[in-house]
Amino acid sequence: MNTTVTIPWWLFALLLAATVLAVLEWLLLPSVRWYFRRQVRGVIDEISVRLNIDIPQFKLTRRQALIDRLLLDPKVLAAADAYATAQHLPGDVAMQQVNRYAREIVPAFNAYIYFRVGYWLSKTFARMIYRVRLGYTDSTALAAINPRSTVVFVMNHRSNMDYILVSFLAAEKVALSYAVGEWARIWPIQGLIRAMGAYFVRRDSGDPLYRMVLQRYVQMATEAGVPQAMYPEGGLTTDGRLRAPKLGLLDYMLKNFDPGAERDLVFIPVGINYDRVIEDRSLLRKLDPNATRGSLWQTLRITGGQVLKQVRLGLLGRRYRHGYACVNFGQPLSMRHYVQSRKLDLRTLDDAARRAAVAALGQTLMTQIGLVIPALPVPLVASVLLREPDRALSELELKSAVQALMAHIEALGAHVYLPRSDRDYAITVGLRMLLLRRLIEEHDGLYRADPRQLPVLAYYANSIEHLAQPMPSLAAS
Repeated sequence: MNTTVTIPWWLFALLLAATVLAVLEWLLLPSVRWYFRRQVRGVIDEISVRLNIDIPQFKLTRRQALIDRLLLDPKVLAAADAYATAQHLPGDVAMQQVNRYAREIVPAFNAYIYFRVGYWLSKTFARMIYRVRLGYTDSTALAAINPRSTVVFVMNHRSNMDYILVSFLAAEKVALSYAVGEWARIWPIQGLIRAMGAYFVRRDSGDPLYRMVLQRYVQMATEAGVPQAMYPEGGLTTDGRLRAPKLGLLDYMLKNFDPGAERDLVFIPVGINYDRVIEDRSLLRKLDPNATRGSLWQTLRITGGQVLKQVRLGLLGRRYRHGYACVNFGQPLSMRHYVQSRKLDLRTLDDAARRAAVAALGQTLMTQIGLVIPALPVPLVASVLLREPDRALSELELKSAVQALMAHIEALGAHVYLPRSDRDYAITVGLRMLLLRRLIEEHDGLYRADPRQLPVLAYYANSIEHLAQPMPSLAAS
């Protein structure tokens, strides 16, 4: 009875770990879960009263319940059966694949993370890098939207900062659900993104089973009134211009749209622009077929170097933020009015006719997005200097030409963002930013584009190219 039993150290460590886990499971974890649930309920109550934000019940539904709902959806079951037949697989194997896709797509929205952690991080990070501005907003039209409508923000995609910027500026009105690409499916980012209510999308997936699972999730969220945000371009612009729309998510939302239902579907065009896009040079490299793809180590080294440089400049009092980042919200487009005015019922159209109708809507939305993209100081100055890149302009000539371009853009009904409501100051800011980045040269009071930096200047000018054509001539200005 008094014999000593010796066990290996690794077995003791394993038993100790199991004991700690048991204590956590039975004693501590229930208290922790109760505490966080209480915090979430407190946030929901606060935003309901203080901000008047009504979060749809679908968004608050437990993630597992949404996954189960997808697994039992008749259309998903039919797609799984067709997939199993085509691939010569047992039905349960096909359903395991459906389960994997559903777990990949479905978010795990947490109101506390969204409105406490996410909002604070977005605001802090955005303001640290940019002078963030909310430009034009069609307040009357936005206020007239029926609260029962499903609202979808459609926007141009210039930078990965777009997610942060729009979430921060819209957080006092709505909790957005984003469609996020596969780039974000890395630890620990994907957990935070899921908690913010975003759902992951595989771009250009050719798997019909995956597309059906994604389609049904998007349709469920749309029918439940979940506010969403999407980029019709499908990805970041590499040359600065607006891209043609990709219609997959748009088609999913519209396929079952009933104009006679209580809930309308309203698209709000959003225009985003920057005086400096953090990823500009890496995006331009994608246009060079001879450019070598950098390794992860090179990316981290360059990023770390830039961070240290900004810290050093900040300590010396010489750090400038990356200019202005501005967001405009345009006039909402009601799908109910849109289809009724064209005598359309998308539910009754065959696939070819429906896709043609969705393509026409996509072009309409891209046109409206283009009209609300703000013309910022750097794109304005870059556009003028690129007209005759070999010509040097005096400050007076440059300002006269930019002033004429501003008037031209405003005459189209588009929007120029004027810092301090001062046109002369706006041009001075644009010149300063371009000189600091060494994208233009200045000699004896004359300015011209640096020949080595023409692609970068064109990237910024392209952001308002659709507004600047036909551009006023330098002689006329």
